Amino acid sequence: MTGFLLRTFIKNHENYNDPDVRNKIGNLASWSGIILNIILVIGKVLAGILSGSMSVIADGLNNLMDAIGSIITLIGFKLSSKKADKEHPFGHGRYEYVAGLAVAVLVLLVGIELGKTSIDKILNPSSVDFGWLTLIILVISVFLKQWMSLFSKNLGKRINSTTLIAVSVDSRNDVIATSAVLITALITRFTNINLDGWASLGVAIFIIYNGIILIKETISPIIGESPSEELVNYITKKIESHECVRGIHDVIVHDYGPGKQYASAHVELSSEIDLLVSHDVLDKIEKEFLEKDNIHMVIHYDPV
Repeated sequence: MTGFLLRTFIKNHENYNDPDVRNKIGNLASWSGIILNIILVIGKVLAGILSGSMSVIADGLNNLMDAIGSIITLIGFKLSSKKADKEHPFGHGRYEYVAGLAVAVLVLLVGIELGKTSIDKILNPSSVDFGWLTLIILVISVFLKQWMSLFSKNLGKRINSTTLIAVSVDSRNDVIATSAVLITALITRFTNINLDGWASLGVAIFIIYNGIILIKETISPIIGESPSEELVNYITKKIESHECVRGIHDVIVHDYGPGKQYASAHVELSSEIDLLVSHDVLDKIEKEFLEKDNIHMVIHYDPV
């Protein structure tokens, strides 16, 4: 399904290093999240009102926050695609990280508010009536959210987007939360034991926990984190693959947003090689990184 949607809506969708393609993939994921989550919100809120279930309404409000989160993600991709200007010479790629953080904070706030409402529901319980319509909507929601999680994860890996990975994790958590509400609904329907308030509180705690985790994961690249060992090894091996290179050290990578990386390295070449030849070798390496990996590489020449 993911491949079909990419082929249908995005030309040259496999060219993930192209900023335009990357932005379109992000937009596709965001619009999919907005549309599907709004459908779930309408279904769950109506089912919750008809059944008198706070847990189903809470689950629906959680999906509403997901829809708002997708809108924030959409805005983040739009802003991050802006070209570099005088005030931001390295581009606006970190807007995507900010969007991911905004989604995470939103998730946390929703969890806290749902927790307050759930405690009130436990202290002041009311009767609930889970009909087949409510149960069917919950089952459909579980399968739909599972697909959304896999879809966002797939696209996030393709374009190396921490924001889409965060959305994928949130959708996966929704699968667990909705499953818990579904189990509670089944227990209440067939045993008349009212666990609706407790199920709602469980959903709230689950949302709060994952909101905290998402905040930690999305704030790290904003404040500046060390590059992955895989990326450093890739850069090192690629430079060392040139036969003239004697050694490499002091590799530094600066991340200005997905697809906007700047790197520098000290590369050792034999001092016996003509200076102009050495310059051509290093210039060729820099161009290869920019054209094939979209990494702006600056190499310092060390004669040995």
